[in-house]
Amino acid sequence: MFKSHIIGYPRIGAHRETKKAVEAYWAKEITQDQLMAKIADIKSDCWKAQQDAGLDWITVGDFSLYDHVLDMAAMLGVVPERYGRVHGSIDIDTIFRMARGRAPTGEDTIACEMTKWFDTNYHYIVPELEENQAFKLSTSQLFDDIKAAKQQGCAVKPTILGPISFLWLAKMKSGQDKFKLIDNLIPAYGEILNRIKEQGVEWVQIEEPILALDLSAQVQSLFDSVYRRLRIEGLKVLVATYFEGLKDNLNVACDLPVEGLHIDLVRDPEQLQGVLDRLSSNKVLSVGLIDGRNIWRANLRDKMTVLEQVIKYRRENVWVSSSCSLLHCPVDLENETKLPGHIKNWLAFAKQKLNEITVLTKGCQQGTSSIEMSLKESDAAARDRAQSEHIHKNDVKARVSGITSKETQRLADYSVRAKTQREQLKLPLFPTTTIGSFPQTSEIRVARRDFKAGKIDICDYETKMKQEIQDVVRFQEEVGLDVLVHGEPERNDMVEYFGELLDGFAFTQNGWVQSYGSRCVKPPVIYGDVARTRAMTTSWSEYAQSLTQKPMKGMLTGPVTILCWSFVRDDQPREQTAKQIALALRDEVSDLEMRGIRIIQIDEPAFREGLPLRKSDWQYYLKWAVNAFKLATAGAQNATQIHTHMCYCEFNDVIEWIAALDADVITIETSRSAMELLQAFESFKYPNEIGPGVYDIHSPRVPSVAEMENLLGKATQVIPASRLWVNPDCGLKTRGWEETREALSNMVNAARRVREKIGEKEAVLHQ
Repeated sequence: MFKSHIIGYPRIGAHRETKKAVEAYWAKEITQDQLMAKIADIKSDCWKAQQDAGLDWITVGDFSLYDHVLDMAAMLGVVPERYGRVHGSIDIDTIFRMARGRAPTGEDTIACEMTKWFDTNYHYIVPELEENQAFKLSTSQLFDDIKAAKQQGCAVKPTILGPISFLWLAKMKSGQDKFKLIDNLIPAYGEILNRIKEQGVEWVQIEEPILALDLSAQVQSLFDSVYRRLRIEGLKVLVATYFEGLKDNLNVACDLPVEGLHIDLVRDPEQLQGVLDRLSSNKVLSVGLIDGRNIWRANLRDKMTVLEQVIKYRRENVWVSSSCSLLHCPVDLENETKLPGHIKNWLAFAKQKLNEITVLTKGCQQGTSSIEMSLKESDAAARDRAQSEHIHKNDVKARVSGITSKETQRLADYSVRAKTQREQLKLPLFPTTTIGSFPQTSEIRVARRDFKAGKIDICDYETKMKQEIQDVVRFQEEVGLDVLVHGEPERNDMVEYFGELLDGFAFTQNGWVQSYGSRCVKPPVIYGDVARTRAMTTSWSEYAQSLTQKPMKGMLTGPVTILCWSFVRDDQPREQTAKQIALALRDEVSDLEMRGIRIIQIDEPAFREGLPLRKSDWQYYLKWAVNAFKLATAGAQNATQIHTHMCYCEFNDVIEWIAALDADVITIETSRSAMELLQAFESFKYPNEIGPGVYDIHSPRVPSVAEMENLLGKATQVIPASRLWVNPDCGLKTRGWEETREALSNMVNAARRVREKIGEKEAVLHQ
């Protein structure tokens, strides 16, 4: 009557084994066969964790070497022509080339576009569709995994991305209606489902996350017809939605001709009653009660109260689950040996969340009394957290409550500031710069680790960091960049670094989550009120500026990004936490100005990511997100040029709010999209300065001078030359020095060529 399962499990391994194996393969340190053998062991561990926890269904097909959307594209034979025509099965090097532009075999080429997975910090590779795109089953990994999991004794529940969501997430190069391809797509999905059935599988999970979005009537109408055509006798389908409530898609989802529906009750608990009223009792209702997006321990008594409401309406066909895939959580809390005990007691990572699900399922099966000990432990943890003296700071709350509108307004309009800044900075047309970080060598990482471990003292540590800063500044001057950065050798991560210097944050040793491909991040934990007790960046920026006559950018991470890229507290509105962070950054901006730093970049790559999935919720979020940024920056003098950076997102829907940030310069990712993202800025007539990226830092390939010159030429057709900057797409932390030297040299030469083509007339106007 009651079953337990999850939507998906982390695929990086408890100690990032997947990352290490994939990168060893890319470096040609292991063979493809050795890679796949290592990956088979990691998959087996994922399944075993679910088995050991006692889940009734073991999710299979959620693992990926790079990205599950890319895997679905490969499975369907969706490979752009530049990677070579598909003949038979698609090999993993073709998949890697689509993601990175490079693999151990095959020619380098431009990688596919990358963007954010709904409102998460996970990135997916955007499938590229052609007019009359053909779809053909082209990989067998899913079926191989089903076989292996069954041999391990698992009650297998495979998962695949649904056909309508796949088309939604894809890109049609011709600009035509991609949903017209649905008739081409359905036979391929039918073949997949038939293969799954032939392997003796009872249930398959088909993920349709777009059911949590605002959908047109055209897209809504597709669901019933598509799923009727995909019915396979003897194979049961659970359609899974997550990240938001169904709202106006309620009837569409509940009336689907399938055997079950999964809903996210963490993001939208209010949708439950509507689903209970509408969904047939003959269908399985999978309730996503355990948060797949955050690491706070569940209040099991509260969750049981929800389940008791469900049981009043149905005494069978109820599954207990995670709200979404646990991909967004670290793997195992037991690996954390240095977290303060009181904080650790408030947390649950993916492995612990499996146990929460099985406890709740037992409570449904055998009654609340059967799990009373677990409920009491949960009650005690919730009580301890609520009453903790470590969380609340009265002075911080008082400062937030005293914020006035004046504190979010610059002293003068952009037109006035721009004139003052140009007179002071004296930059050429198409000024060149980077986004902030430079390659972090093993020597840098070892020095940071040794300092934290007490193996070297602060004098030795600062000497090593200053030597790296000297080298980076010297390199930038030799290449000919116009605005320099100090390279950020002292920073482990653009969010964690600041969290370590602010009150209210805690840090894990192994709390890694996947951001994209083999890139993992270790989000800090915001557990209490945030306050700045000392300067965080000024000494490094001041030292770097002392080494050069060229302007040096101070580098900060914005309040929304620090919020979104942390595991944020859930006991107060996110807006309040953002304001606390913004005030801390405002003080840092003031200190940087006092140290002579006249260009300050405050990165907000998560600004678009934080946007709610439903447009009805946008206004509230955008208002406080913009105000948080302005609260951090508006104290700057007119002569101080404020930059911000955003990457891998669509700007069209929020362009007016991006303009409202009132940053003097915004840098964005545009290389993979060949400057297409600039169209939003052109249509809106964005008034300030823009640096469209001309160098894709997420790929190891080095673009030529001609390639970057061509991109800049496209940019000048959209944005006046007097307001264009030249820069990479993002920071260079993950790149190697050899490719960085060549790429930045090419970028500077491309800027010079375009500068010469524009001519003296534009140059005079610029000054």
